[in-house]
Parts: sequence; structure tokens; C-alpha cells
Amino acid sequence: MEEDLFIIRYSMKRGESPSLVAAAVVLFDIDGTLIRRAGPHHRVALEAAALRVTGRPCSTDGIPVQGMLDGDILTAMLQRAGLSSPAIRHALPAIMAQAQRIYLHTAPRDLHARVCPGAKALLRRLRRQGIPAGLVTGNLSRIAWRKMESAGLRSYLSFGAFAEMGRTRAALASLALSQARRRGWISPHTRLWLIGDHPNDVNAARANSIQSIAVQTGLSSADELAGHSPDLLLEDLRSLDHRSLLA
Repeated sequence: MEEDLFIIRYSMKRGESPSLVAAAVVLFDIDGTLIRRAGPHHRVALEAAALRVTGRPCSTDGIPVQGMLDGDILTAMLQRAGLSSPAIRHALPAIMAQAQRIYLHTAPRDLHARVCPGAKALLRRLRRQGIPAGLVTGNLSRIAWRKMESAGLRSYLSFGAFAEMGRTRAALASLALSQARRRGWISPHTRLWLIGDHPNDVNAARANSIQSIAVQTGLSSADELAGHSPDLLLEDLRSLDHRSLLA
């Protein structure tokens, strides 16, 4: 089985160890894809951090946060609070750092009940078959990893790209793929997938010329997702046979 999933690729550079080229690499969104209804703690952390850094009360109320990066959410909040674009650019790094600290102190410790149907079973099968899994998420990095730890999913995920690392979801997907290439996992024959619950996930996959799987476990309707033509559209991850990722 292992021989079916990997090709041993020996580096030509003296002294380097061989690396394993994976038959597939799978990237996951978090909210609405791996977990859902994780509580208000993330939103509250963004609002509290913005207030602490700028002194301006800010709220996510009325902002369509689904599918957005945390940086875009914060920008929209600060614009509504009356900050200028230069002031927002100056404040964002400090707000992002503060938001992550706040979340780590206030986040729920147990999100096991919030794991989306089929998510953990799929991640377990991918790890068993040697298929690397990573994150492409609009969450800030420390918030993302804490969610995964609290949900019992952290050990299945070995890399990722997060809100502070890029300006668009497509850019984050590109960064995650670059990480996988640097680790030697990707060859011209490796199947590359991005799984998410929002049209932005489908569009990010298309922008990077990789395949997309849309799941209906978030707020987007089946019709909305279908309108963006994902390669696969599933009710939830229980419907996904990992072998189809290799076909």
C-alpha cells in the first residue's frame, strides 16, 4: 500500500535525505468545513483587540464575515469606526497580535462536539494513507491552531497558511502549496485539493489550478456553491471517499 501512495525521490544534493512525494495533498478551510458553531470567542477577540489598540469601539455586526480573512474583517470594522486607511494599516499588526492573545485566554478548551460530520474520520484516513493535510484559513494562525487543538484535530494537520500571511484566500492557498513543495511532497503527478464551505474556497482553488471540494456544512447553500462549479459538491465530509482524491 505504501508503495502505491508514495514515490521515493532521492535528492541529487549530497547529504540530503530522501523525501516522499505524496500521491495527493489536501488543504482544508476551518470554519464551516472542519468545525462549526465554535462560539463567539473569535469574534469577541477581534472586537476587543481593536478597542484595546485603537480606543475605538468596533463591532462585526452587519459584516458578512463568512469566507472573509480576519484582516479584511478587522479592516471593515475599523473603517466603520472612522479610521483612515493609513491608520488602519498601521494598527492592524498590533490588533492581530492582540486578538490572538485574547483568543488563547478566552477560547473554549473543548470543541470536539463542534467537529463537522466526517471531518475527523477523513483526516484519520488521510494520515493513515500518508496523504499530507494542511490548512488554508481566514483565521489568524494562533487562533486557527487553538481551534484545531480544542477540536482534537491538530495532530492530523502538518502545515498551513493563515490570515496574517496574505491578502486573499487565493494567495494563502498558493503559500500552503509552496510549503508542501518545499517539503518535497508535490510532483507533477500529485493530486492537489482544497476543501471548503464557501465560494471563496472554490475560487481560491481555481486561481491556483487545483481541484476543489465544496461541502454544505457552512452557511452557503448548495445552489450558491454549485454556482461556482466546484469539482465535487458534497453534503458533508462523510460523503467523501479518500480514494476519490487519488483517482
